Amino acid sequence: MTAGSEQPVTDLPVPLFDISRQHQELDAEIRAAMDRVCRSGRFVLGPDCTELENKLAAYTDARHAIACASGSDALLLAMMALDVGAGDEVLLPSYTFFATASAVTRLGGVPVFVDIEPETCNIDPARLAAKITDRTKAILPVHLYGQCADMGAIGEIAGRHGIPVVEDACQAIGARYHGRAAGSLADMGCFSFYPTKNLGAYGDGGLLTTNDDIVADKLRLLRAHGMQPRYYHQLIGINSRLDTLQAAVLNVKLPHLDRWTTARQERAARYDAWFATAGLGEHISLPVEHSQRRHVWNQYVVRVAAGRRDELRKHLADRKIGTEIYYPVPLHRQECFQYLGYGEGSLPETERAARETLALPIFPELTADEQRTVVDAIAAYFGVAAASPRRAA
Repeated sequence: MTAGSEQPVTDLPVPLFDISRQHQELDAEIRAAMDRVCRSGRFVLGPDCTELENKLAAYTDARHAIACASGSDALLLAMMALDVGAGDEVLLPSYTFFATASAVTRLGGVPVFVDIEPETCNIDPARLAAKITDRTKAILPVHLYGQCADMGAIGEIAGRHGIPVVEDACQAIGARYHGRAAGSLADMGCFSFYPTKNLGAYGDGGLLTTNDDIVADKLRLLRAHGMQPRYYHQLIGINSRLDTLQAAVLNVKLPHLDRWTTARQERAARYDAWFATAGLGEHISLPVEHSQRRHVWNQYVVRVAAGRRDELRKHLADRKIGTEIYYPVPLHRQECFQYLGYGEGSLPETERAARETLALPIFPELTADEQRTVVDAIAAYFGVAAASPRRAA
């Protein structure tokens, strides 16, 4: 069979993500929780929000959890709590979602982009120290795709220079680094409950974690216009209060999170095994999970060699197999950040990842037959024999 073969193994469509399967299982319980909120009339920062904060503080091994309106706001609030302002530099990866950098620039700060490790796509600690200046206000690593950045090395560098660290854990709830939970590895942690996250709401929602009592109090003020008591403003904050309806949904979902994480891990392992058996190593590189890190697989991202990523993606789309590119244009090459002066080639590993990475379907309810369809379609494209088992696993 030749590359680009038009002979699909099966015509089974495979979505990148199907949230409806999860919601069907919990529909009655979620509707009951939302009805209870509607009857209470307490729609913003109601009792369900406090319950969620308490549960997620325990889940993330943090002393405090502060709910807010979105993961983007969580990042912004963290920068506000550190008093990031005009000219302050924050070190972060370019290979991440826009919100990581916009949280800095909205306050007048300067994002300083650091290249990534090729095998994890997380910020490379070996490149951090050279970027530190007397204007460095914070370090903002991202736990991309569900695996923690090398927080030991990052923390050592930050501690040596007296620089605070904030975790962008928006893709990594439940992830661990040497047994410690994401969100408890730095001065603050930021989480997102966007519907496609491992713990997703029915809309936007976010959370910050910290072990610092003073920082926690400041974050609570900042998310509500700096107001305490009502109509008395100690700080200039923003309006970023979590809707109680979203908290009610998340309280229903949270007890299932570890089961869903295990299901994601099982599906990632199945991909690993079937791709290895197919002998596709010269064509695609599989994601790397480091030892002593609990990967929660928000995404399963492969690399496609020799500039064939986009052609393979079209091949899969023609067979109704969902994929995504996270991220096709790294932040340092975005039009809005051209004023920072990063030219092409300035972050080589970041730019290579943008050319090569491709996210494949992974979610807890993804079936073995659907995964088989994905593996066989990729094998067909590269002209190798399909190697996944013929019967459902």
